[in-house]
Amino acid sequence: MPREWDGIVSQYINRKFSRPIARFLAKFPTITPNHISILSFLIAFTSGLAFFFHRPILGGILAQFSSIMDGADGDLAAITNRISPFGGFLDTVLDRYADASILLGMICHLFFISDTRNMIYVMVGVVALIGSLLVSYSAAHAKSKLGITFNKGFAAYAASRDVRLFIVMLGGILNQIFITLLVLAILTNLTVLTRIWITRGLK
Repeated sequence: MPREWDGIVSQYINRKFSRPIARFLAKFPTITPNHISILSFLIAFTSGLAFFFHRPILGGILAQFSSIMDGADGDLAAITNRISPFGGFLDTVLDRYADASILLGMICHLFFISDTRNMIYVMVGVVALIGSLLVSYSAAHAKSKLGITFNKGFAAYAASRDVRLFIVMLGGILNQIFITLLVLAILTNLTVLTRIWITRGLK
């Protein structure tokens, strides 16, 4: 399902790839946007496995490829006029599974290379995972319960999914998994707190 707005990485990087991919896929009527949503999830799941098996460069590249394909499903839906409420729902749910798969893979990577004195690594990863899920949760509930859409400023762009996965890609390529999780932990939870501040007092 097409986004109401695009994150910074989607605007300047991902759409340059996802739209040509979608135009190519549109030539094959049997391929639906839902198929691409599932493919995007499977790529993200493979990214998580790559991190789990200590292949951070591959994991990072796959995370970014998953992000591009996550845009391709919406582009394909728009091009072929197959936008549907179910497609949007499926895409949203699979995105959460994808995010969890990647971050859990990164957490396990740190867990197996650290000793008990470095459990702080795992704790930071858990905070990053919670923050990532709450970014999406807070956006959905602000819209459904308060009629607010975060589409500008820090609350919208700082920890959008495309930005998070781009950070994962950079962290994987540089093999800086802990630093990546630390950045995500701070960025996501600060975004959620900012959204709470913005919506304070609203009913």
